[in-house]
Parts: sequence; C-alpha cells; structure tokens
Amino acid sequence: MRIDPLNILLNSNSKTEKKIYYISGNETSLMEKISKKIIEMHREINGNVVVKIDTLENYIDEVGLFEERKIYLGKNCKGINEKNINKIQNTKNIFVFINENSQKNKSIKNLFIKDQNSYVIDCYELNKDSKIKILNNFLKSCDKKISQDLFWVLIDKLDNRYAFLIDSLTKIFDLDQKEINLENI
Repeated sequence: MRIDPLNILLNSNSKTEKKIYYISGNETSLMEKISKKIIEMHREINGNVVVKIDTLENYIDEVGLFEERKIYLGKNCKGINEKNINKIQNTKNIFVFINENSQKNKSIKNLFIKDQNSYVIDCYELNKDSKIKILNNFLKSCDKKISQDLFWVLIDKLDNRYAFLIDSLTKIFDLDQKEINLENI
C-alpha cells in the first residue's frame, strides 16, 4: 500500500500500524526525515531498540532480554525478495527499508505494494501542492500569519527539497520582527 510522506510528517495522529516500511525516491533529506519519524513513533509506543541490517538474507529473529520487538533499519538492504518478506512477516519486529530509486527497485516496490502489512513511501522533490501543505502547517505550528502575497512568493522561491525548505522557513520565522513581510526577509 502506498502512503503520502506528508501524511506521516504533518499529521501528528498518523498511524504506524504496519510491520514493514519501504522508503524510496530521489529526495534523500525527505527519506531520512520519514525514517526518523517512523522510528520515533514506534519507539514512543513500544520503546523499541533500533538495529541496522545490511542484508535481509542473514536476518535471524532474535528475542531480546528487555524488549519484545526491535526496529530493523536497512539502508540499501540486499536480499529483499518474496521469500524473505514472508519470513519477516511472521515476527513481531518492525522493518524500515530505505533505498534510492533505481530500475532494480521497481520489482521490490511491487512486492511491498501487494503486501497488506507494508507501506511504500515515495519521496521525491516537493511540488507546489506539497510546499503549500508544509508552509500552512509551519505557519499553524508557529502561530504566525503572513500576507497572501508573501505566502505565494515563499511557495515560488523556496527550495523543492524538504530539508532546505524547512531550514529556510525556520530562518525566516526566527527573525525577530513583529511583522514578517517581504522587506524583512
């Protein structure tokens, strides 16, 4: 099942009930932010330990002394196939895989899309609609108001990469100005 990355980032009530998260795309800062958010949400609920893995073929379901579940984080993880996905489905653990886009990943993505216990999260450069959602959420969380003209200037001028967009917004709203306008920025 596919899910919009902004649903995870902007919705504080987003549910993370799946066992497997496959994060792919070409926007690495967004991919990293999504993986951190998923891990944080699972840690809040279960207090899980994060274990990094390089290959799914060598995965062994180990029972921890103090934790019931672990979160396995695989960056460019090898050995993802239908057999290994079925193997990890029978565990209580959570799996987060991060892979940059390539032609090889298309078949892997299709495996996860068909799986009922998985989310596929595609992370690409932000489009105008995504930037609007992020800016509106940012304004709401900062309890700030800006003019409509400034709003559209920011949407047009700010970067399409998530980390740079957030960094720019943070700098703008950290200005010690009573009123934020184009001249202040």
